[in-house]
This record gives sequence, C-alpha cells and structure tokens, in this order.
Amino acid sequence: MERADEVRNLLNPVQERILQFIQSADQGSQALVQRHASNESGPFKSGLLDLKKPTELQEELQVELPAHGQGVDGLLQVLDKLLRYSVNTWHQGFLDKLYASTNAPGLAAELIIATLNTNVHIYQVAPVLTIIEKTTAARLASLFGLTGQYAGGISAQGGTASNTTAIVIARNTLFPETKTEGVSNNQFVLFTSAHGHYSIEKAAQMLGFGSKAVWPVPVDEKGQMIPEKLDELITTAKEQGKKPFFVNATAGTTVVGSFDPLPEIHQICLKHNLWFHVDASWGGSFIFSKKQRSKLRGSHLADSITFNPHKMLGVPLTCSFLLAADIRQFHRANTLPAGYLFHNEEYTNGFWDLGDLTLQCGRRADSLKLFLSWMYYGSEGYEQQIDSACSIAEQLSTLVGASPHLKLLTENPPPCLQVCFYYAPLGRMAYPPEREINGKRLSEEERAKLNGKVTEEVVRELVDQGFMVDYAPPSEDDTFARDGKFFRCVVNVLTKKETIEALVDIIVKLGSKLVQRQLGSELKVPTASVMSGFQPKNPAEMGHGPVVHG
Repeated sequence: MERADEVRNLLNPVQERILQFIQSADQGSQALVQRHASNESGPFKSGLLDLKKPTELQEELQVELPAHGQGVDGLLQVLDKLLRYSVNTWHQGFLDKLYASTNAPGLAAELIIATLNTNVHIYQVAPVLTIIEKTTAARLASLFGLTGQYAGGISAQGGTASNTTAIVIARNTLFPETKTEGVSNNQFVLFTSAHGHYSIEKAAQMLGFGSKAVWPVPVDEKGQMIPEKLDELITTAKEQGKKPFFVNATAGTTVVGSFDPLPEIHQICLKHNLWFHVDASWGGSFIFSKKQRSKLRGSHLADSITFNPHKMLGVPLTCSFLLAADIRQFHRANTLPAGYLFHNEEYTNGFWDLGDLTLQCGRRADSLKLFLSWMYYGSEGYEQQIDSACSIAEQLSTLVGASPHLKLLTENPPPCLQVCFYYAPLGRMAYPPEREINGKRLSEEERAKLNGKVTEEVVRELVDQGFMVDYAPPSEDDTFARDGKFFRCVVNVLTKKETIEALVDIIVKLGSKLVQRQLGSELKVPTASVMSGFQPKNPAEMGHGPVVHG
C-alpha cells in the first residue's frame, strides 16, 4: 500500500470520530441549557465526561501493547474508548482550567506539524518554520511594546519552560561566570508575587537555587504585588550578603487573575539592577484588546515576557513564547557550540538556528499553531473573542453577587476571566462561627474544612449536571481563610450567557440539597425564586473583594 493511501485509510475514520466528538459537545451543551430552561434535574449524559474511578477506568480500557500489530481496527477500537472517557473540552460546561478547547485552525495546524515532523532547531531542516517562528515572535513582542531591532522571542513547551529559560538568561546575563562555574558558591535570590505561579519555585529547584531562594512578595487586597515590599525585601537580601537578580511580575495570576503594577516594579528593578520578567502566561492575551490592554501597562519595560497562546486564545496545547527586547541576550546566555549541529556561520549570525537561543535541542513547531490561528481569525477576531469572554465573566460575577446564596470573592468586573465565590445560604457560610455539632462549638480549622467539603462535593456533583469547575484553598493570611475552599470558575472565549446562568442556578440547587443532607432540619434554605429580591452586600460587589495565593 502506498503511504498516502495508508494515511487516507486511517485518517478518514479517525476524522469522522473526531467530528462526532465535537458534535457531541455541541449537542450536550444545548441539552444542558434546555434542561435549565425547563427546570429539569437529576444526572444526565451531557457529553462532557463519563467519569469513572481510576481502577474502574483501567478495567474498562484494558490497555495493552500487543506483540502483533492490530492495524486500523485495533487503533480505532482504542480511539473509541479514548474519546468516550476523556473530558470533552469543546463542551460549554468545561469551565475548569485556564484553557478550553482548540478550534478548526488549531486542529489543522496540529495535522500539518505532524505531517512535516521536523525539528525547529536549525534553519537547514526547518527553513519555513524558522521564518514563521521568528516573524510570529517579533509581532507578538511588538504588541507588548518591544520594538527594537533585536526584539523577538522563541517558542517553548509551556509557561514553566518559558519562565525557566528566562531565569537562565537573566542569571547568565547578569552573572556570566555562572554559565561555566555554576551557582554552588553563590546565594542567589529571586522574587515573585505571593500569588505568582509555582513554576518559579520549580525552576529554582531545577536550576540549583533551591526553594528557599524564591522570596514571595506580599500582595494588596486586590492580589497585586506591593512594590514597596519588594524594595524592602531586595534591600534585606543584600544586607544578608545574598545576590538578588530576578523579579517575576505576574500579569493575570492563576487563581484570581490579578495584574501586578509593572511600571512601579520596573523602577525598583532599575534601582537594584535586577532582571525584570513578566509572567503573562494567562493575562497576556489581553494585549489584543483595546479595552483590556491597559492592564499590561509597562510591559514594554520588561527584560523578558512569558506568553501562552494555548490558554486564552484556544491555540492547541502546548504553545508558549518567551519574548524580549533583545534576543542577542538569549544567544549569549544559551549558545553552546556543537559542530555536529550548528555548523553554518551565516545562520548563527542572523540567529536563524533557533535551538542555539534556547534550552532545548528537540523543538516542535508550536509557533505554527498560533501563526495559522492568527491568520484565520486576525487580530480583530481575537479582540472580539477576548472582549466577549470578559463580558461573560462580568455577567457571571453579577449573577453570583446578586444571588442570596453565593458569596463573591473576586472583584466585579473581575481582573481577568476567573470568578471566585462560595456557596453561602442566605449570605452566610454553611458552617458559620456559631455552628455547633453535638453541642460543641466548631474551631476555625474545623469550620474551614467542613465548608471546603461543601465546595468539593458540589464540584463533584456538577459533573453529572454537565459542568466542570475548579476550586482553590485560601491562603493563611486571607481574611476569609476560616471559610475553606471556594469555587474558581474560568470563563473562556466560547462561553455563552445561558451557560453561566444555568451554572449559577445548579450550584445553588446542589448546595442547598447538600447542606440540608448534612445538617438536616437545622438549615432551611429558601429557593432562589423565593429569595430573588434579596441582595446581600459584600466587599467584592464594590470591587474590593479579598484574594488568595495562586
């Protein structure tokens, strides 16, 4: 059989199954909204997830690696089960993480990348893909205000890889001797928001600094890094004989989506000669929106920026970029002569061998996924998608704030696309301070645990209703730490108004049933219709909600 025929014979039935998978998400999403409109209840097959326990799923799948090839039939049998038991991120009810489904150009890009199957480490084997990556990175950099002759960037496997690469470049730029001598005799210090992503600490572990080298900077009531505290911590580190060198500011924190004050942080980095990095993995997509890009004010001052199109823009996982005003620093920090690979001086001088700018050798053509999607939608298309998602997130915040049985924690409108809240019947937690069990007053720790279990159980039961949302714990210094884990719902660019309306209604119903099961006749929770006129006031409704660590 000719190879083209073999591919056709396999891709045709695979394509049909993929289309059915996407259609099932659309049908399930419609059914979800219709059920809400007709006030139906009870579990149903939504098309979002057929959830099983690990041991049950293992038994159902019967995954084996055979000695003899099973051909098309064997592959399709596995694919049928894979699609049946996987989370369908194309579904409207998937509001769980900082990403959602991809889209038509995303699927096409993945197929093209697999077809080319080349390594974007040297120009010789990936000429077109190299030009596409350099062009796309330079255009992204310009959106953030990085417009110099050498502005641009590289793609990486994800936000953690981009942040780690930035730390390496910062260290090798500010302390060139570490590239050969290492860090064993130095006490380097990195600074990040207390709400910053855990990848900074993970990078510190990988690079030999250790977790204690990462100093968290306190945040204000909005979850933004406090510049004055950063200045104080840098001074303290110097007084202790340590070597501060890297500050990570966050544009869109993981839990509540806060944006750190970039210009103020930049001034402190200048004062102390520290590398200024902006982790815009999540909130960086706001750069496409005229309404939202002011939240990224000061990004043009950064030494490096991490940006993940696979989060908000629907580009297939994984697709991350590390951008900078001067990619010559990337080359000086990461180049390592390898005569068997980098042997064309012409390509080296023009930074065409991208593998010589990165920590990787094997490099997938992830930039093609953003390039083709950008070509498909255009900058204006991305702007419309982001503005729509922000509008939906604001509507969700309003619905939560207006409900007598939910307690909004994030601001309204929210800083990004996450909306955080509690189930709180009649404006009070299910287990308030005066709650007693068997005649004993509950401690704050016990209350937090029980309230957190209410959140966890509602999240579990939501799956049977066609929804997936996440939850998070508060940090110890939050004013509501005693109230336990809370819902974190992440809107995406495809989320519809009727979806969030159904979600709010279902959470209230599930919470009411759950709490009454746990507390019996002690708790009388009126239905949403009875209490529709009750508008509890909480700080978040006035734009001053508490925040949590990311």
